[in-house]
Amino acid sequence: MTKDERAVPAAPEPRPYLAATEDAIEQVREKLPDDEVLYDLAELFKVFGDTTRVKILYVLFESELCVGDIAQCLNMTQSAVSHQLRLLKACKLVRFRQEGKMVFYALDDDHVRSMLALGLEHIAE
Repeated sequence: MTKDERAVPAAPEPRPYLAATEDAIEQVREKLPDDEVLYDLAELFKVFGDTTRVKILYVLFESELCVGDIAQCLNMTQSAVSHQLRLLKACKLVRFRQEGKMVFYALDDDHVRSMLALGLEHIAE
């Protein structure tokens, strides 16, 4: 084998517009959640994309209320509020408890309360 035939390591291909190293990119890829988890997260944030649902969440941020009370607070029909509450329950953002014939709604947990508080704080900056 002549000097010219020796295997010379190939120079790394240029990576235009990339500042991170390949190792850094790989570390980020390893930490990226599965597509299904990211889909669920996107669906959760879609719920916050509707002003009516955000209003209902904010009302429940202040107090546990029944459908009629929520409807009165927001000048909406009980039917419209019930429809939105079904979606919010499905996304585990609100919970309910029954007391006799009355059903009371509240934020599901402190995570929901934190998301609302952080969102309000963020837009106030």
